[in-house]
Amino acid sequence: MIATIPVRDTPSGATIPIRVQPGAKKTAITGIYSEGETAAIKLSMAAPPIEGRANEAVIEFFAELFGVPKRQVIILFGETSRSKVIQVTGRTSPEIMKSLQPFPVSKVASSG
Repeated sequence: MIATIPVRDTPSGATIPIRVQPGAKKTAITGIYSEGETAAIKLSMAAPPIEGRANEAVIEFFAELFGVPKRQVIILFGETSRSKVIQVTGRTSPEIMKSLQPFPVSKVASSG
């Protein structure tokens, strides 16, 4: 089911849409938000969305997940939004999808 996320290759690396849900007990991938081209990884965040702490936690989480330094994870769009697009420089979409395979995706949420 995670294969439905539109991960795209760019000259700089792979881009991944995510949807952040603050206020969780722990930071974890919890599913898929929406469907089709608007689908995004649903990421529950323990860090509060205050003073950039949630964005830093997003970068830290995905850097660890994809095995890259934090400087290689960039929030391209959505710094002040729950919907974000991150870029992982030096990684391809097949590498990203392989790293996401172990995560259970329990439900698909509608954006409408």
